[in-house]
Amino acid sequence: MLDALLSLLAPHLCSSCGAVGTPLCGYCKYNINKSHKRQCLLCERPSLEGVCMLHHAFFDFAWIVGERFGGLQRLIGGLKFLYMKSAAKSVAELLDLSLPPLPRNCMLVPIPTIRPHIRQRGYDHLLLITRALSRRRRVSYAQLLRRRHSAVQHKSSRRDRLRQARTAFAVDGQVVPGRTYIILDDIVTTGATVSEAARVLREAGATSVWVVAVAKQTLD
Repeated sequence: MLDALLSLLAPHLCSSCGAVGTPLCGYCKYNINKSHKRQCLLCERPSLEGVCMLHHAFFDFAWIVGERFGGLQRLIGGLKFLYMKSAAKSVAELLDLSLPPLPRNCMLVPIPTIRPHIRQRGYDHLLLITRALSRRRRVSYAQLLRRRHSAVQHKSSRRDRLRQARTAFAVDGQVVPGRTYIILDDIVTTGATVSEAARVLREAGATSVWVVAVAKQTLD
């Protein structure tokens, strides 16, 4: 309600071109969609499936909308750090435009946001994106993953990210073999988080796991 009121008093500007009216206008949405690269999520080698044969990955398919820069970076930043709650809908629209057809029996599974960040923002940004995407694609979703600790990966080294991810998640719910579980994250850097999420889903009985992320960020 507060976000809707603020949008009337101070309309959102497009995160890419600055046009008044929406966090991401239709023109820029299509431009970002064109930037998608078919490459391995883990090593960035060319790959139609989003993961190459060099890795023993726990997921079968991966899709990233684009690199984290420009309008895409500002859109995610507005949602996560500037209380721009309505940007979740724009992110879901961008995902809907970019993603290939999803399996009929699929279920969206958001990466759980740590509780301090939810309290700070007043909402779980990934859950908002997941709900909006589930409505657009008419597929189900469930919060099947829970955090086992609240370690923050921001500014962590590759080694620390991998170590933290190994104990990050547990499955909280029933996993049905034969169903495709689609892990949804906002930003992927090393791939450690989504890889660990895929691993625990596999160990819980999942036979097909996909990964979908909004943006890829290179680790400095």
